Amino acid sequence: MMRKFDWNDLQAFLAVVRAGRLTVAARRLGIDHSTLSRRIAGLEAAIGAVLFDRRSAGYSLTAEGERLVVDAEAMESLAVRIRARQDDPAQGLTGSIRIGTPEAWGTYFLAPQLNLLAQQHPELEVELIANPRMFSLSKREADIAVSMTRPEQGRLYARRLNDYELGIYAAQDYLQRHGVIDNKAQLEQHAWVGYVEDLMWSRELDYLSEISPALRPRIRISNIISQMAAVVGGAGPGVLPCFMARGENRLVRLLPEIRLYRSYWLITHADARDILRVNVVADFIVERVQAEGEKFWIDHAIGR
Repeated sequence: MMRKFDWNDLQAFLAVVRAGRLTVAARRLGIDHSTLSRRIAGLEAAIGAVLFDRRSAGYSLTAEGERLVVDAEAMESLAVRIRARQDDPAQGLTGSIRIGTPEAWGTYFLAPQLNLLAQQHPELEVELIANPRMFSLSKREADIAVSMTRPEQGRLYARRLNDYELGIYAAQDYLQRHGVIDNKAQLEQHAWVGYVEDLMWSRELDYLSEISPALRPRIRISNIISQMAAVVGGAGPGVLPCFMARGENRLVRLLPEIRLYRSYWLITHADARDILRVNVVADFIVERVQAEGEKFWIDHAIGR
C-alpha cells in the first residue's frame, strides 16, 4: 500500500524532470536544493520506487519515473484548469505570463510592445524568453510560444501570426573590399555567414540551400542576431529578415529579386484555453502584429 505523500512533491518532481538538474529546478521553484532533494526522496519513499538515476551530468528518469510523469502532468493540467476558473476579469490580469519566441521576433518586435502591455495590465508580470529554440508548452517551458513552424502533434492550438520576408545583405565595407555582387552566379565566390547546421532548431532556417545548394557558410553562428552583427562587421554576406536589417544603414541589400518568405505561428496549449491572462496576452500579440501591418514584415521599398 502506498504511504501518504504531499501532493506538492509532484510539482517538485516535474520541476526536476524539466530542468534535468537539481540545482536548476530548485532555483526555478525558489527553494534551496537540499529542500528539493528531501522532497524527491520523500516522494520516492511514499511511492516505494526510485524515480531518478542520480548522475554527475544530471538527473535522468527511471522506468518508474517515466510512468509517473504522465500522471503528474495530468494532475498539473487539472490544477491549471481549476485555477483558471478563479480568474476574475473585473480584477484585471494578475500573476505571471511567460512568452517563448525566436530571438529576432522577440527582440525586434515583441520587446518594444511590452511597455504598452504593462500599461494595460499593471499587475501582470511578463517573462519574455527570446531564444533560438522550440518551446514545450506541455512541459510548461512557456505559457505562449511563437514558432516558425506549425506544430504537427500535441494538444496545441496554433494560429498564423504573419508572413515575413528575408533577403541577402552585406556590409558596405565588405563590398568595397570584395567588389559589387550584381548577379546570382557571383554568390558562390563569397564566404557566407550562416547557421551552425546541427543547431538549426527549425527546418525553416535552411535559407542558403534555398538560394543555391552550392552555398556554404564559412562563419557559422547559432542565432540570427549574432549573424547580423557578423554581416554588419564585414564577415560576409548573409540572409537576414528584412524587419531586422532595414534599420541598419551599414547594410546593403543584394539581388533584391531573391526574396525568401517565412511565417510566424502563435501557439497555446489546450490546457490554457480557460486561463484569462493567456487568452488576453495572446490576443494582445495578435492585435499588435495586425497594428504594425504588412509594411513592417515585407520590404515594399523594392516592390513585391
